[in-house]
Amino acid sequence: MIEMKVAGIALDAATRHPIVLLRDASERRALPIYIGQDQARAIINALENQAPPRPLTHDLMINILEEWDMVLERIIIHSLQDNTFYAILTVRQGEVKKEIDARPSDAIALALRTNCSIWVMEEVVADASIPVDRDADEAERQAFRSFLENLRPEDFTQRREFGNDS
Repeated sequence: MIEMKVAGIALDAATRHPIVLLRDASERRALPIYIGQDQARAIINALENQAPPRPLTHDLMINILEEWDMVLERIIIHSLQDNTFYAILTVRQGEVKKEIDARPSDAIALALRTNCSIWVMEEVVADASIPVDRDADEAERQAFRSFLENLRPEDFTQRREFGNDS
C-alpha cells in the first residue's frame, strides 16, 4: 500500500466534473478520482478547515464516531473496477476493528476531518495514477537500465567460507 495525501480538487476541462487529486509522498504519482459536487465541497471545506454552522453529513458521521468512542484509523482505496474506485474505512472501538465499505470521496472527506491516513493499494496506483515528474521517472528508468547492463553472473552468487571445526 502507498500512503497518499490530498493535493487538491480540480475540474475536468471537458466535463467540468470535480476530481480529487491524491499524491504520493515522493510527489511523483498523482491519482485522479472523479467525485460529485457535494463531496468536492465537503473535501474543500475540510482542506480549508471551514466549520459549517450546523453539522453536514460528514461532520455528523464524525460526531457519531466520537460519541461512540470510535476512531477512524485509516482509509484504504483498495480496488478499481469498471472505472469505479472502492474504499474501506478502518474503524476501531476499543480492541475491536471493523472495515466499512465507503465511496472514496466520502472516505477522503472523513479522513481529512480526523487527520487519519489515506492509503491506496499498489495495483490501483499502477492502474490509475498519472506521472507528475516525467523527468524523474525517466532518470529512474535509465539508472535501472544501467544497473542491468553492468550486472554480472557472480553478483548473484553468495560466497560462504566455512571455518575449520577442529
